[in-house]
Amino acid sequence: MNKRALIKKIVARLTDELAVYFRAANASRAEATHEQNKAEGKYDTRGLEASYLARGQSRQAAEIESAIAEFEKLAARQLADGEAIDIGALVELETGGEHSFYFIGPRAGGTEVVHEKREILVITPQSPLGEQLMGKKQGDQPQLTFGGAKQTARIVSVK
Repeated sequence: MNKRALIKKIVARLTDELAVYFRAANASRAEATHEQNKAEGKYDTRGLEASYLARGQSRQAAEIESAIAEFEKLAARQLADGEAIDIGALVELETGGEHSFYFIGPRAGGTEVVHEKREILVITPQSPLGEQLMGKKQGDQPQLTFGGAKQTARIVSVK
């Protein structure tokens, strides 16, 4: 699997999300400062609420910008046979006969991309599943907790 191409797809997805947040933040900022949203009384908080929303969207945009920067400098190396799961690993996991693919990223957990006809979910080492997988190796059969229930899984591959 071409890991560099996978990382580029993740960056492209994050860039698309960033554009959405920029548009939303700009719209909220415009609403917050529009003359029609000037408070008409002490209980009129439309402008204030719009400014809070714009601030939150701007923070989210900054978080995505940081994630993009970290993915752009992430090494796209293939892990050697027997090497433990770490940031940059592509993990194939089998649970209950189903195969899932996870990319251990530095940030942006929850981002999904389709690469080489496979759905791949980005998880971070700090996520519940990421914590459970870190340090494990191909062939390991850990007991993983999914939604509060323990399940036996098999690590099919670590690339």
